[in-house]
Amino acid sequence: MTLWAAGVLGFIYLPILVLVIFSFNNSRFTGTWQGFTWDWYRVLLTGQGAAFPETVGFGRYGLLPALGNSLIVATVTTVVATVLGTALALGLDRVKWPGRVSVEALVLLPLVIPEIAQGVSLLVFFHGAFRLWRAWTGQELTLGLPTVTIGHITFAISFVTLVVRARLAELNPRWEEAAMDLGANRWQTLRYITLPWLTPALLSGALLVFTLSLDDFVVTFFTAGTGATTLPVFVYGMIKFSVTPAINAISTLMLLASSVLVLLAWSLQRQPEVRQV
Repeated sequence: MTLWAAGVLGFIYLPILVLVIFSFNNSRFTGTWQGFTWDWYRVLLTGQGAAFPETVGFGRYGLLPALGNSLIVATVTTVVATVLGTALALGLDRVKWPGRVSVEALVLLPLVIPEIAQGVSLLVFFHGAFRLWRAWTGQELTLGLPTVTIGHITFAISFVTLVVRARLAELNPRWEEAAMDLGANRWQTLRYITLPWLTPALLSGALLVFTLSLDDFVVTFFTAGTGATTLPVFVYGMIKFSVTPAINAISTLMLLASSVLVLLAWSLQRQPEVRQV
């Protein structure tokens, strides 16, 4: 059993380990190892380095703007998806209303349908909406960062909703009932009882969404327009010209950032129960 587990883990993580190792390769080609160097990281972070002074510098060919676009999209997506996902989780958990089961099924759809289907459907939707807007107002709308952000929000809401609902299932309803018996209204109960209990789930859900948005390529590729290149799309563009350790270095930095955020989200989800007084 141990050998099977080791084999599966090796199959999953060995390619990632090779990618990280070759990000330190002292060569312009990734196929052969020619020694250790920090130049690929140095030029990415400072714009100075002997490894590839005339190819891809930090900010020279769009890496810095692409990173900025990714951070903008991820930040807006995180804020909006966390608010809407939390409200949706509370509505599904606390209120019995017609169509609730159907909405629960719709919440799960972005988690199970292929990303390419989401990207194509969003592209078709935006083009249709832009045609209607042009017919009504005569103004032209194009794909850009707003459409990328909307696309990310559509799938990010589902992750927040599931994380928050899992936390809500552990909340003892007697705490809210006791607060209301003592004179608190619904808003006060939400503020002083429910939201403090949901804080670890809100933070972990937000970090998870930020990570997913930062790393997303497929939905971004279909919904981005001119000037809306994010970091994953920029890396894809680099691969089409040449595969150098610069790509490995960027991927390693993205992997490190994503891993830190995921581990932080996981640790927040494992917060201990509220202390009894």
